[in-house]
Amino acid sequence: MVEIKTPEQIAKMRAAGLVVAAMHKACREAAVPGATTKDLDQVAAKVLAEHDAKPNFLGYGGFPGNICTSVNDVVVHGIPDTQTVLASGDIISIDAGAIIDGWHGDAAITVFVGEGHAAELHELSRVTEESMWAGVAAMRKGNRLVDISKAVEGYVRRQPRPSSGKYGIIEDYGGHGIGSQMHMDPHLLNYVDRRRGRGPKLVPGVCLAIEPMLSLGTPKTHVLADEWTVKTDDGTWSSHWEHSVAITEQGPLVLTAPDGGKAKLAEYGITAAPDPLG
Repeated sequence: MVEIKTPEQIAKMRAAGLVVAAMHKACREAAVPGATTKDLDQVAAKVLAEHDAKPNFLGYGGFPGNICTSVNDVVVHGIPDTQTVLASGDIISIDAGAIIDGWHGDAAITVFVGEGHAAELHELSRVTEESMWAGVAAMRKGNRLVDISKAVEGYVRRQPRPSSGKYGIIEDYGGHGIGSQMHMDPHLLNYVDRRRGRGPKLVPGVCLAIEPMLSLGTPKTHVLADEWTVKTDDGTWSSHWEHSVAITEQGPLVLTAPDGGKAKLAEYGITAAPDPLG
């Protein structure tokens, strides 16, 4: 069952999404050489407290952090700790979430630590982020779930190949419904699997977290002994970008983007829905 939200509930999710955006801004600024991933977690906790919001990651299935901090070849679900010290040249995906009045926001960014990054890493992050926006642009009334998957995969496949041969679209993890819970139906693949059919129709009130994850090599991953940390099988580095998006009668609203997605959606000729919080 896909949960359909009222405009009032979407407004609550927008409030949670803005907290997530504030968490990302603070964590991006704190992701400097010498900082630990636990330092970033504490920064995120401070932002949550300042906005009277709850973390939706902390305690979820036993997860011990307020955010996920995934460095280099860690794709997702990296646990913040004091042993992982960021160094110049690292990349880190910061997956953050917040709850306001029982409604969830969830988004991820890839951050470059210090200097000295190869151009191929910048391109990896760019392709991942832009494939996410291609998926966001496909999230409109009348489309089907598979249209989002098709848009994400299609964007990636149209890009110049990296030296490794092709981008690996991570297969075991993808987007999801979001609302009164962080993870809800439907599951959203970042590639087209024709065995799954076209999926549900997208109608006003549907809210999805669109989150492509790409590597510079294999799409295959494994989970470490901590039962959370997900790494690429071949050790290639990865990027992760995510936004939570709502379909409204007035168009898409990117709940976790500070401007509601106006600037990026305009590049696709799409007008973002008015911000319910003004």
